[in-house]
Amino acid sequence: MTKKEKAIYVMNELEKLYPETPIPLDHSDAYTLLIAVLLSAQCTDERVNKITPLLFAKARTPQEMIQLSIEEIQAIIRPCGLSPKKAYAIWTLSHMILDLHGGEVPNSFEALEALPGVGHKTASVVMSQAFGHPAFPVDTHIHRLMIRWGLTNGKNVEQTEKDAKVLFPKEKWNKLHLQIIFYGRSHSPARSPKKELDYITLHIGTKKALLELK
Repeated sequence: MTKKEKAIYVMNELEKLYPETPIPLDHSDAYTLLIAVLLSAQCTDERVNKITPLLFAKARTPQEMIQLSIEEIQAIIRPCGLSPKKAYAIWTLSHMILDLHGGEVPNSFEALEALPGVGHKTASVVMSQAFGHPAFPVDTHIHRLMIRWGLTNGKNVEQTEKDAKVLFPKEKWNKLHLQIIFYGRSHSPARSPKKELDYITLHIGTKKALLELK
């Protein structure tokens, strides 16, 4: 199969499995999504969804967040890991949103990536899921599966994102990146992948990936 044929197969199969793609991180608007995505770095979505209600009960807007101290924020988000850096980023970016963007989360990659703690992946999630802009955030599941499926050379996540954007139609990006994440979590875990579950890899995977399934 060519890469394009593989991409079409992947899209068709994932659409069968996941016709609906709810956003895994609980949120109510662009700001709460931004905070949740920032907290999800090196932390599971499940844990983030347990912590954000505690944080948002105290502050769910930039105006409310800056009324807390960095130490207060850190104490709440500690279970998410990297709490000193994340707390500082949350407090500082809240100030910046108020001072530079009129209290609204900016609707551009450039402005989002200028906020502390917000890298390209976080900005991509916010742009795609909060604002509906075509984006293809690449997490570890997507990076791993794109390699397994022979759709990227796997040098880095930046290259994987570029390859995904070439192979998949732009109008599919926002939904498809979530579908791949869901598939990775349920059908193709990084450790001890189950051969009977990861049927997409069995159908189109690289030789190395097929050996991993044996």
